[in-house]
Amino acid sequence: MNSATTNELTTFLSQPNIEASPAWELINGHTVQKPMPTLFHSRLQRNLVNYINFHTQQWEAIQELRCLVPPYSPVPDIAVIEESRLPQEDGPFNGAPEWLIEIRSQDQSTLDLQNKIIHCLNNGTQLD
Repeated sequence: MNSATTNELTTFLSQPNIEASPAWELINGHTVQKPMPTLFHSRLQRNLVNYINFHTQQWEAIQELRCLVPPYSPVPDIAVIEESRLPQEDGPFNGAPEWLIEIRSQDQSTLDLQNKIIHCLNNGTQLD
C-alpha cells in the first residue's frame, strides 16, 4: 500500500460523519453513503444474523461492522468473522471478514457492491 492510499484511508477514517446512519464507506477512493435500509432489508438482515449466530459457535455474524481492508473501508450488511479473530477492544475490524453478505438495495450501485466484494475476496474473504 502506498502512502497516498494510506493517507486517503486515514483522512476518511478521521471524518466525523462516517458512522452516521446510514454509514459511509470508502470504496475505490470514493466516499459512498450506504442507502437507508427498507423494512424488508432490515428484517432480512436481522433474521440472517440471528440464524447464523444460533447455528454456530465458531463464527459470529455482525451487522454493519466497519472493516479496514486497505485502501477500502467497507461496511458490509453482515460480516461473518471467526471468533478467534475478533478483537477484545471496540472499533473497526482490521481485515476482511471470512464471509460478507450484502443485501442489494434498489438505490445501491451494483458496481460499488461488486468492487467491495471482489476487493474483500482478494484480501481473504472466502467464497464458500
